[in-house]
Amino acid sequence: MKSSWPLLITVLRKEKGFDSLSLPEWDLLLRQARRCQLVGHLFYRLEALDLLATTPVGPLRHLQSAKVQTSKQLRDFLWEVGKLVQAFSNTGCALLLLKGGAYAIAELAPHKGRLFSDIDLLVPFEVINDIERSLLIHGWLPETTADYDQQYYRHWMHEIPPLQHVKRGSVVDLHHNILPRTAKACPDPTLLLEAAVELQGEHQGIKVLSPLDRIIHSATHLFYEGEFDKGLRDLVDLDGLIAELGAEARLQLVDRAQQIGLQRPVYYALRYLSLILNTKGLEDAMHKMQVLGFVPNYIKLMDGLFLRALMPDHLSCDDGFTALARWLLYVRSHWLKMPLHLLIPHLTRKLWMRVTGQEQH
Repeated sequence: MKSSWPLLITVLRKEKGFDSLSLPEWDLLLRQARRCQLVGHLFYRLEALDLLATTPVGPLRHLQSAKVQTSKQLRDFLWEVGKLVQAFSNTGCALLLLKGGAYAIAELAPHKGRLFSDIDLLVPFEVINDIERSLLIHGWLPETTADYDQQYYRHWMHEIPPLQHVKRGSVVDLHHNILPRTAKACPDPTLLLEAAVELQGEHQGIKVLSPLDRIIHSATHLFYEGEFDKGLRDLVDLDGLIAELGAEARLQLVDRAQQIGLQRPVYYALRYLSLILNTKGLEDAMHKMQVLGFVPNYIKLMDGLFLRALMPDHLSCDDGFTALARWLLYVRSHWLKMPLHLLIPHLTRKLWMRVTGQEQH
């Protein structure tokens, strides 16, 4: 554990109450929260604690603005989901939402106050071309037509190039897996698809991953990614998802992670939820993972990296090693997802495109 935490972390850990914040502290708190898209989350925390009425006027305006922004995005998202249902209607494939879209449509704990940019979908690999054609017909066109990008996505990645609607601007990421095909830990997506849960009520027919699988996916997305500007937001997501599991289900999470082959990111999720957010009730699951040998021998090194990278991306949260930690994790993410004979040429090309100003993504 770190000897001192950024202000936002102390609030999330419930070590510092909202009612004890001075105006300068409110200013710093909102600056840190804005960097990792957690201002809306703070609004709903205050609402749950019945503290909005006693929040200073200045900070309250920012919090209410975040609430308005996330509420509008939710309305826009639900409209887009209706259009996606139409696009999927004649494909014989269920509309299965991932990440932020899944949290919103299923009204899961993390969705309140949460912002997300793209709409992530998961479909079987064998029908992805049919789904893409249907989306094209309904106005979602590729964001990039560059030959290299098209080949890179379609041959190596777990998704096709992003599709953007020509009129509304919504972006769809169409996945056939949750990790690139080149990743050593690439799971069998059939396991995820077969366990997916169909929603009832007004969203009947739409699917999301099972409660255990959505945690595994969220953990995998966070700890295989190389960019952590919203890493703390994703950790807060995991805290909300884990809170919905009982003690027995938390132990089953370990078994499910082992079955899918993604026990390492799940261990990291449990560890840093406990260390950073002080999430309770994870001890038995972590002990089980230790007994099964899922804890890396170099865990102290990873602590040195993740305990820096998962802090808010704000100068007040950095130390002399933060930039190095984030760079090393960026390199690690590529190494985990691609073998060296593909990775080196890809990074070399990305660097050249960035230096020459030609990079689109």
